[in-house]
Amino acid sequence: MNGLRGDTLAKWARLAIAQGHCQKPGPMAHPLPQPLDVVARGPLTGSIAVPGDKSISHRALMFASLAVGTSRIEGLLEGEDVLATAAAMRAMGATIERGEDGIWVVDGVGVGGLLQPETALEMGNSGTSTRLLMGLVSSHPITCTFTGDASLSGRPMGRVIEPLSQMGADITSSPGGRLPLMVRGMCPAVPIEYTLPVASAQVKSAILLAGLNTPGITRVIEPVATRDHSERMLTGFGAKLTVEETDAGRIISITGEADLKPQDIVVPGDPSSSAFWLVAASIVPGSDIVVRNVGLNPTRIGIVTALRMMGADITELDPRIVGGEPVADLRVRHAALTAIEVPADLAPSMIDEYPVLFVAAAFASGTTIARGAHELRVKESDRITTMRIALEACGVTCEEFEDGMAITGSGGAAIRGGARVASKLDHRIAMSMVVAGLGAREPVTIDDVSPVATSYPVFFRSLDALTGRGE
Repeated sequence: MNGLRGDTLAKWARLAIAQGHCQKPGPMAHPLPQPLDVVARGPLTGSIAVPGDKSISHRALMFASLAVGTSRIEGLLEGEDVLATAAAMRAMGATIERGEDGIWVVDGVGVGGLLQPETALEMGNSGTSTRLLMGLVSSHPITCTFTGDASLSGRPMGRVIEPLSQMGADITSSPGGRLPLMVRGMCPAVPIEYTLPVASAQVKSAILLAGLNTPGITRVIEPVATRDHSERMLTGFGAKLTVEETDAGRIISITGEADLKPQDIVVPGDPSSSAFWLVAASIVPGSDIVVRNVGLNPTRIGIVTALRMMGADITELDPRIVGGEPVADLRVRHAALTAIEVPADLAPSMIDEYPVLFVAAAFASGTTIARGAHELRVKESDRITTMRIALEACGVTCEEFEDGMAITGSGGAAIRGGARVASKLDHRIAMSMVVAGLGAREPVTIDDVSPVATSYPVFFRSLDALTGRGE
């Protein structure tokens, strides 16, 4: 569904005008390509902390902006995607500042208090920001145009447009349900009961955010559980939200016209960012590292489960609760990996980690089969095809499926490498192929690593620290 209905000509005229605000390059414009030659560096050793969890960082800014009063956020991920969320919430009236101590202070406008932004909201590369903010805007009496970079503009938004349109939002998208698109909110919106056709925490969260300012009870039914950061954090901010486990799946209900209270939030380390080091240490002989302060929310640790199934040596140290989320330090040592058939039900809890899991499989003994991951086709790139092409160029035998891939591993030996691969403006592809290059006999050239800044600005600094090249 592309969201086009009624008054199409007039809407397209409005959309074209709004697009005009974003034709000049700005701070979110994609930088010039940054190619990188990756060579094996030997064992990874030492200890690092990964940046704050991206999913939690997005939500912390949004929910704090909807509270009445002052919230403080410690450990916020300061990547380009999260900064796009901060800029959008400022444009709609919230006051958001970063203190010299690194703590972010947010003075919110309250649910229902969002202001009309003066220009289009430039979302850069962030699909999470776009989909969640579309939900937020849908039940407010404002109109917003969303634009993004080339990668984001190629990602379909139809799965969010469908339920938000049912709630009354008037949405005009570019062909194929893509950006740029315009959301004209409905106030009051109509509460709905919606069963997710595809497991997606972003779609679930978009509907719950729309439900915050919708009179009555909005329900989302997810047949397969997805990451539950929205439910945990909304409850912490004081929303009336319930979760019921049924034979049909999890039913999440939110009571609208919510009154959110300000909170002090500590963001745990991002498990998606830690995944690159878990795999790197597992495949490079002699490695022994500790990744500190990793969030271990049960809906996010599929990659840890899969790697342990393959024989990875991952130990949890000092398990604790931080900001309502389970956290631990992870010690990872090199281990001989064995191919597995990745359980399809792990997909929702590790969908962003499949690219680096494919890299782990390339070094395992036997053929790893990973299926049930259709969602990979509509991420920042088609992550199945992109990773297959990249790994094959490095000498790895792969077979592509519609919903995943089979990878025949090297049995622990170095892969050939010696190839130039394309990141396709996808930060996770770029970082995954950096990890692959650490275990290759010949250099692996990545055409553009600049997208890494969207989620992990200090990735290469951490790499240098773990390989003895830091300051």
